[in-house]
Amino acid sequence: MTRTTRRRRPLATAFAALAAVLLMGAAPADPPASDPVSGVATDAVPAPARDALPLITELTATHCPELPPVWVVAQVQAESGWDAALASSRAGGPAGLYQFSGQNWEAAGGHPWTSDPPEEDAEVLSAEAHLRVAVPWVCANLRAVTAHLQATGKATAPLDAMLVCHIAGCGRVTGSETGIPQAGEAGCGERCAQVVARYVAAVHANLERFSAPEPATKEPATLAAPTPWTGGATGCKSPDPTGDGCLTGATRHGLEAAEAAFGSVSDGPVIRSAGCWDEHAWNPRSDHSRGRACDLFPTEPGTFAEGTDLESGWQVANWFRSNAEPLHVKYLIWQGRYWAPDVEDRGEGWGKRYSGGGVYDVRDPTGGHFDHVHISFRE
Repeated sequence: MTRTTRRRRPLATAFAALAAVLLMGAAPADPPASDPVSGVATDAVPAPARDALPLITELTATHCPELPPVWVVAQVQAESGWDAALASSRAGGPAGLYQFSGQNWEAAGGHPWTSDPPEEDAEVLSAEAHLRVAVPWVCANLRAVTAHLQATGKATAPLDAMLVCHIAGCGRVTGSETGIPQAGEAGCGERCAQVVARYVAAVHANLERFSAPEPATKEPATLAAPTPWTGGATGCKSPDPTGDGCLTGATRHGLEAAEAAFGSVSDGPVIRSAGCWDEHAWNPRSDHSRGRACDLFPTEPGTFAEGTDLESGWQVANWFRSNAEPLHVKYLIWQGRYWAPDVEDRGEGWGKRYSGGGVYDVRDPTGGHFDHVHISFRE
């Protein structure tokens, strides 16, 4: 069957159409279903985006944990509306999900298309192949502008600067005062500045539509502060009350402090179960095998925490975070997020995205720490 190639609409028309969709779309009566790993409200996105979520999550978690999957979904929506076959009839013109030009597609490592428009079986028009090429390219832009913003102190968020790179070139980021060009900056005239601003706004509108609701958190304000650990480094000598093995003094103290604060760490009202020492043969760097870590489960192991169990997990995580210094907390992992005292909260949530370190499957309830709060102690 011969595919009918559609020309890419002028940007002004595309943004007008997007605005109309946003204005006309009615809010759903019930909260949309969401994917706890990707942070995407799955019922709100087009079917092709929903089908691509496992791949997007794999690519970002493995190669670019600082790129949230929902940003991929939102940006592709602004580019192509998730129509993988969208292509311009102009030679070397934009094609595919991210609407790559022929030149950029080859620079990103994609196979060049041999005809304009590209044939139906061209790599650039395959959703999976396109994402495998595009996501690392977008990530490289994100890392480049992040380094530039940090070096110059520009106020623009790295993910927004990444959008500017894609729509107008990274020179617009480096050559502008803030990272988002105004008319007259970085060779960007009034029309250019308007296109950039509208593009960034369009992606943010998609983020609003496609992001899963933030999980409810229960702040630990009513819980008493724990007694600080003052025993120093003891080595793994104290018996582990959650099973066989040993714990350091600080870890045993932290576990007992949690038990005092939350009632129990076994069939308690907040913590259903706990596990500390473990050989962790598959991960020799684990703090569990050194008696310096505990996993506290507010829900059944192997299940995604929901409802009151999710609230309980946040209560535990927030309490340990608030008392990190007296309890000598090294880091926490919960709900696919990683926090340490030297890690600032990223704009999209608590701490930063947890990558799994190449060891754990972050899409799994346990591997992604969606069923338990992991606490590692400094000593």
